[in-house]
Amino acid sequence: MENILFNDLEISKELKRAIGHMGFEEATPIQSQSIVPILEGKDVIAQAPTGTGKTCAFGIPLIETIDMEAKEVRGLILCPTRELVIQTTEELYKLTKYKNSIRIVPIYGGQNIERQITALKKKPQIIVATPGRLMDHMRRHTIKLEHLTNLVLDEADEMLNMGFREDIDEILKKVPKERQTVLFSATLSPAILSIAKTYLNHPEKIQVTKKEITVPSIQQYYLEVSKENKIEVLARLIDLNNYKLSIIFCNTKRMVDQLSEELVARGYGAEGLHGDMRQAQRDRVMKKFKSQEAEILIATDVAARGIDVDNVEAVFNYDIPEDLEYYVHRIGRTGRANKTGTSYTFVGPRDMYKLREIMRYTKAKIKYMKIPKLSEIEDVKTDRVFREINKILKSEQHLKYTDTIEKYLSELQTEDITSLDIAAAFLSREVREEKGRELKEAVPDKRKNKFRKTGFGRMAGNSRQRKPYDRKVGIKVQ
Repeated sequence: MENILFNDLEISKELKRAIGHMGFEEATPIQSQSIVPILEGKDVIAQAPTGTGKTCAFGIPLIETIDMEAKEVRGLILCPTRELVIQTTEELYKLTKYKNSIRIVPIYGGQNIERQITALKKKPQIIVATPGRLMDHMRRHTIKLEHLTNLVLDEADEMLNMGFREDIDEILKKVPKERQTVLFSATLSPAILSIAKTYLNHPEKIQVTKKEITVPSIQQYYLEVSKENKIEVLARLIDLNNYKLSIIFCNTKRMVDQLSEELVARGYGAEGLHGDMRQAQRDRVMKKFKSQEAEILIATDVAARGIDVDNVEAVFNYDIPEDLEYYVHRIGRTGRANKTGTSYTFVGPRDMYKLREIMRYTKAKIKYMKIPKLSEIEDVKTDRVFREINKILKSEQHLKYTDTIEKYLSELQTEDITSLDIAAAFLSREVREEKGRELKEAVPDKRKNKFRKTGFGRMAGNSRQRKPYDRKVGIKVQ
């Protein structure tokens, strides 16, 4: 089944506009198979790993069909952890950018319950909650679900692993039987199938499984980079390695345009490629890239499909991909034709869980790399210049300029300047002193060190052990 384009969906123009603002063009496999049946009102049980775009798979139909005039809770999303509640809520906020009358409240343990009660007085239509804290509110009668029309169980297998089966049973017994229920799970264990059989009504079954894949010819690295430092780190990596051809992947068309402008302003030969460009524009960009007239191509995942250039030396994941498969597609642009290649992925503190899933999926080692220092870049540039000089000396191309240098020295007003000074001046002009500040990494040292000592798979532990991100999330401001 081919992935659908969001513009082809029969949804409101406000929702399409919000999706466009998020920069998405094409749905992921799980979105392509799930959105339409959920829009049609069917119960769905879907198997899909983390990192496949599940939130939009159920979020888009929920935002499209929810009663915006309702004063009661109509949509409920159950998640296993507070982190997932926060992430899901933030994604839904983006989808409701142009549907201001939809109100969403996150409910999870660890946050002051009185603050949540205050938010609930705004009469949200959608609640995103962990089972335990939702039960607390139901006992207090601060959340009532008798008008519920849409129920989503996200990462249901993880909820069962965390011991929430009794809470799930109690919640599902108290909501209206006439409702739509959607269940997402990474595995379809007997316990999950039991829940589906008990609480779902003739569900449509969807499975998106991942093939095992490895990319042995590509050296893969990740760098801990904050959003504001990405452009500087990118420039340092390009300068350090002197790549002749490289591709930079961004998640949105807006970021492609922005990054293209910034790199051109810094003196790089960069061209952007995304779905809003006319075919003639895209052909022109690709012609320049293939002929190495442009050394850097910046693209979205959809626009980059079909690119076949053998000499791409490096791929940069400027934004960590939304889907696990996109990562493999991206880095596969380098290391072609039996050549080696290099990939760099920029991650912030909130991207670590995605990177962990990528490693599990690809079964490849993604090595940690420190942000290059300014002094390293100067050293590399100097070494590069000296290698070029050695070639010139061996070929004796310099001999025709010796008379010019001698004449220049004789015409100088001072005897303090020597041929060594002139050589140093030429070197200074070629290398240029690197100006700027040393950059800090995006991840706090305490967490970072644990990440490296214990190994990737155990870095974050399970989501029950992790502390929530220090970010306030409340009701959507109208």
